[in-house]
Amino acid sequence: MQEIVMPSNNQAMALLCLLVPMLPFLGFVLNGLGNRKLANGLVSLIGCGTVLAAFLISIYLFLDFTANGSRAYTVDFYNWISVGDMRIGFSFLIDQLTLLMMLMVTGIGFFIHLYSAGYMSHDENFGKFFSFINLFMFSMLLLVMGSNYVMMFVGWEGVGLCSYLLIGFWNKNTNYNNAAKKAFIMNRIGDLGFLLGIFLIFITFGSVSYPQVFAEAARYAGGVDSGVMIAITMLLFVGAMGKSAQIPLFTWLPDAMAGPTPVSALIHAATMVTAGIYMVVRSNVLYVLAPTTLEVIAIVGVVTAVVAATIGLAQNDIKKVLAYSTVSQLGYMFLALGVMAFSSSLFHVLTHAFFKALLFLGAGSVIHAMSNEQDIRSMGGLRKYLPITFLTFLIGTLAIAGIPPFAGFFSKDELLAHVYEHSKLMWALGLLASFMTSFYMFRLVFLTFFGTFRGTEEQRHHLHESPASMTIPLIVLAVLSTVGGFLGIPAVFAENSHVLQNYLSPIYGFARVANAAAVAPLHIDHATEWMLMGISVAVAVIAAIIAYVMYVSKKTVPVPEGERLSPVHNLIYNKYYIDELYNTVIVRPVMWLSTVLYRFVDTVLVDGVVNGFGKFATQSGRTLRYAQSGTISFYVLMMVFSIVLILFLNFFIG
Repeated sequence: MQEIVMPSNNQAMALLCLLVPMLPFLGFVLNGLGNRKLANGLVSLIGCGTVLAAFLISIYLFLDFTANGSRAYTVDFYNWISVGDMRIGFSFLIDQLTLLMMLMVTGIGFFIHLYSAGYMSHDENFGKFFSFINLFMFSMLLLVMGSNYVMMFVGWEGVGLCSYLLIGFWNKNTNYNNAAKKAFIMNRIGDLGFLLGIFLIFITFGSVSYPQVFAEAARYAGGVDSGVMIAITMLLFVGAMGKSAQIPLFTWLPDAMAGPTPVSALIHAATMVTAGIYMVVRSNVLYVLAPTTLEVIAIVGVVTAVVAATIGLAQNDIKKVLAYSTVSQLGYMFLALGVMAFSSSLFHVLTHAFFKALLFLGAGSVIHAMSNEQDIRSMGGLRKYLPITFLTFLIGTLAIAGIPPFAGFFSKDELLAHVYEHSKLMWALGLLASFMTSFYMFRLVFLTFFGTFRGTEEQRHHLHESPASMTIPLIVLAVLSTVGGFLGIPAVFAENSHVLQNYLSPIYGFARVANAAAVAPLHIDHATEWMLMGISVAVAVIAAIIAYVMYVSKKTVPVPEGERLSPVHNLIYNKYYIDELYNTVIVRPVMWLSTVLYRFVDTVLVDGVVNGFGKFATQSGRTLRYAQSGTISFYVLMMVFSIVLILFLNFFIG
């Protein structure tokens, strides 16, 4: 179990911890105030420099933490909220999970910032863009560094706000604004569940601080699968479904492609969508006490992985294909959480951050070269024009497909092995999603970079490799996508060689106390593991070969927009009409109800009553003013009449 120990150099460490989120916040303030007054070079320096500094400090904190025995500690700044018995401090919890997330968020975030300097250089609101993504970094760091659920919720809401600002960044386009509103509203649905979960945690355990809540949960008298524990974990999971785009709250994420490509990379790779996984892993002791919730999480995860993968098969927008692959990969991560493979889920979060950031930034490089064209049917043959983009994009594809020795192979193989141990059916569905992932990703590569160019002559004339500010992040992320998987070498290659799992082991201390069998190592023999590994790789390779035959050998090109599709193709191309279903079942009835409430309740009742009192006062005043005639005899008469009336009423009432 983790021991909360303050480091000896308290003040210095507290300052460094505070600087990690505050430096991006400083970048937000400076670039926000400067906006169009600062030169683009200075804006880039502030935006990228603050995140780089936060990354370097995170590395130092990681090294210092390891050198001092890897003992977790809290950094208290002040008592933030004090109401009755409730005390909520503004404080950070520094442990293995926090440091891993800090390194991932600031590291990947820095390369996305650097890429943005080139990609957004011609945008008129360059300063505002960097201001928003700096604020995004601040919010995400607050989310992962906070030592209690309230601080997590503040960061949680912060990334929700920033996603709204960034998805609708080009706000002159109505469709982009609608996509931003859709993301904001769907996230609020999940956030309500998360907030209710926090309330129930406080009612049950008398605190929202992680160490206190987890210690109380580990000795919780209600036992495993109690109603209260299921309620808490399900409410928290509703929040995770919204933020991490799980069925049914997943339709906002593909629409988030409306934002600039660096925003897509930031949201999909290292920050917002991983928040739900982080929250479940952080709350691992609560979840091991609620196996029913874990089973629900596994089912939702595998269904999301399969459904999103099928939709990705038929998409022709390069960013939409990657968007649905993100939803599918997030489904994998939740599937792992559902079978209590917490470290495996985080391992896939890490490798996914590498290759998905690479793929989105590679897609941005293609779009940049194609003069903002995103339809892969209008591409083809780009590998000779964009050699660096092609090679790095191919590495990202090999990684996400699970081809060894690239990063995705290690994390996906480990994840599926845990699922196989839990449920053969879920493993088969996960394998099916893996097959489709490999197919649609190689389909994307072949249609974009192979064959002959299918765009216009004007587009061909402007084809060129991206500048160094965009290609350098691609190269670095390609290297990480190649070697990142070696953090989790399977036991069949070397015993006790899983660096990441060993490093994260202390964060499950309370969970082991609560349920000793919960966070157990993989219990399959080496022969079975070799078999699963071979099947996983074979499935990915077969899918890639089928895609090659279809789109390179046979030179198949998806039919142009408007042409008739087969019923099945049409169904998945239109995303199972889920948006239309939501629009019919939820949006239209709500709009109708709001119209009724406006016309009758607002206008007739509320306005009618308020305006009625106003009109009564006005008319009364107009009538009574005639009594002010200025005639003394009339006033005396009224006085006598009033006295008689008072006496009469007193006589009969008294």
